[in-house]
Amino acid sequence: MRILFIDSTHPSLPEELTRLGHQCDLFHEHSIDWIVAELPHYDGVVIRSRIKFTKEIIDKGTKLKFIARVGAGMENIEVSYAESKGIKCLHAPEGNANAVAEHALGTLLALFRNICKADAEVRKGKWLREENRGVELDGKTIGIIGYGNMGKAFAKKAKGFEADLLVYDKYLKGIGDDRIKECELEELFEKADVVSLHLPLTNETNNMVNEEFINKFKKNIYIINTSRGKIVNTENLVSGLKSGKVLGACLDVLEYESISFENINSASLPPAFNYLSSSSKVVLSPHIAGWTHESNVKMAKILAEKISKIK
Repeated sequence: MRILFIDSTHPSLPEELTRLGHQCDLFHEHSIDWIVAELPHYDGVVIRSRIKFTKEIIDKGTKLKFIARVGAGMENIEVSYAESKGIKCLHAPEGNANAVAEHALGTLLALFRNICKADAEVRKGKWLREENRGVELDGKTIGIIGYGNMGKAFAKKAKGFEADLLVYDKYLKGIGDDRIKECELEELFEKADVVSLHLPLTNETNNMVNEEFINKFKKNIYIINTSRGKIVNTENLVSGLKSGKVLGACLDVLEYESISFENINSASLPPAFNYLSSSSKVVLSPHIAGWTHESNVKMAKILAEKISKIK
């Protein structure tokens, strides 16, 4: 097959596909218009998030057998339309699930133990111990919403902290075990101290964590979001932080990200972002939860295996 690479990837992916006899053209520096014009000449395309594969662009790929995304989420591909045309849509959520789980727990521990705040203070010569007294994860109840690759990996890590684990997934049943209790949202609202989101961005999950959702929790809660920024309504989250209903938030993703996730428009960020960036109750990172050297290699290997099965 002739395969077009629109975004940069770990070099082992085109190397392995070339070894299997495919022609790999690495054109991630070319313009979108150029890429769309060349699409009819290719059997497959490898992307990250630079381009949104709309119906119009998919129609240009008259020879396409597959669209492969180096990552987990598929919201930048009109999957159902592509599949209706016989185009396989591939991704590699297995490859960065462990990285996401470690990052989610790392940011939560940083928040619980005031690590970011204390680090900044010590660097300024401040030695504040009582002011940085933290809380422990042991004995807390963690509610996991979404139990795909990411949710499962997070639960596996969280088990080691002796926390009580509740898991809810609208589309999966029979997912509990001796340490993880499957539940409905109502029980999660009643018992959770921490809520970790592991969801794709869809019409159903867009703006899901809003004022109504937050206020359904019986306890004051901590929120972790390593999935997609638009799942959380930032203004409503800030209102919760100000009122104390939300005790803290770990946000690897923000609704202000560009489509490619490569940047945010810092010149026009609203007051809600300014509050997040100045709050010691919030830990922020630039969409790097799944961004490790190891996950880069694993995702390349997984996609190579999936692409190799396409006839």
